[in-house]
Amino acid sequence: MSRGLFGTDGVRGRANTHPMTAEMALRLGAAAGRYFRREGQNSAHRVVIGKDTRLSGYMLENALTAGLTSTGMNVLLLGPVPTPAVGFLTRSMRADVGIMISASHNPAEDNGIKFFGPDGFKLSDEAEAEIESIVAGEIVPAQPANIGRARRIDDGRGRYVEYAKTTFPAGQRLDGLRVVIDCANGAAYRAAPDVLWELGAEVISIGVDPDGRNINAGVGSTHPEACARAVVENGAHLGISLDGDADRVIIIDEGGRVADGDQIMALMAARWAEQGRLRGNALVATVMSNLGLEHFLAGRGLRLERTRVGDRYVVERMREGGFNLGGEQSGHIVMTDYATTGDGLIAAMQVLAAMAETGQTASRLAAQFDPVPQMLKNVRYAAGADPLSAAAVRAVIADAEARLAGSGRVLIRKSGTEPLIRVMAEAENETVLREVVDGIVAAVEKAA
Repeated sequence: MSRGLFGTDGVRGRANTHPMTAEMALRLGAAAGRYFRREGQNSAHRVVIGKDTRLSGYMLENALTAGLTSTGMNVLLLGPVPTPAVGFLTRSMRADVGIMISASHNPAEDNGIKFFGPDGFKLSDEAEAEIESIVAGEIVPAQPANIGRARRIDDGRGRYVEYAKTTFPAGQRLDGLRVVIDCANGAAYRAAPDVLWELGAEVISIGVDPDGRNINAGVGSTHPEACARAVVENGAHLGISLDGDADRVIIIDEGGRVADGDQIMALMAARWAEQGRLRGNALVATVMSNLGLEHFLAGRGLRLERTRVGDRYVVERMREGGFNLGGEQSGHIVMTDYATTGDGLIAAMQVLAAMAETGQTASRLAAQFDPVPQMLKNVRYAAGADPLSAAAVRAVIADAEARLAGSGRVLIRKSGTEPLIRVMAEAENETVLREVVDGIVAAVEKAA
């Protein structure tokens, strides 16, 4: 069936505008309750709900709770916690479903609803389609005696903090390391600094003053310059820049230089392979990852398995193939030995562990390969438009592919969360790269 609600990462949109309304959240909660209920076990129906720091989170949390309890689910409210904490606590608390209220790296005016199954992994396309079909139909409420309850879980963040520390090498400490942590005024604003401080680091925190409206505003992984400035100003050894729900990370070295997810994955893949920990001798990443990463892995006898864009598809391929490391250039790093979804904090701790073990600087560890020149531009299109179907656009794309054959690549796709066409190309010759991208962008803009 067509997917009108769910995109590549749950349901997302502008707060108080369809589908991010209280009414739709209530129906989504009720539909999820119907989908996950196990008949004959009324007392066992359980769902955990976490959220980031957006103002609209209060509204959506209450509406979801109403919908879920109306179908007999008992709701456990975690408050502001990172997205990976919801995946972890869904399994830990033996819940039927986990829900995270967040629009990740998007501005405060947006919000989203992500679902996790009882195994802590995000739902499959098929499960989301089934919930969507329930939303569209008549949702039968529970009998009065079977209405669910809701309660606050005060130590959800603390449970995640303690778990995160267990992923760091036993007996190792971060003494002597000065670390800047940018929490994007988001979900990890308390958890991430606590973990680093408890492991012994000298912690300098920014983006830890959420007010409901400032999440991702000039800070976080989409604005790494804020963390870079703080690193340089404070003479820090490393900067860690998380996004609003802390499922992605960008690393800043001691000179203020940015390392994206591809460099982090390269470091981890090489180290894990040396330690015999990299399952299948492969890394799973999306079509957006740089060709330089692929060349780096091949030079070490390792494979790059590519998927379509979206960390959920990375995870699906990892589970299918039995791989334990994957992610996205944007900073989603998935380590199924530790987490069921991208975890920015735990990924950063892997970099810190490498620094502590080897004594090498961040600049040495976070620059594993020379990336092939890459250019990405976004073109916004009007509602109802389909610029990629225009003959003129298809012709320009075909010409670009022919021009780069053997020396680069072109990737054109629609965003799964916004009305954008993403135009990406890679080529050794930067002049050719600019000409190719600008030509495609001009054609798409004309058709948009």
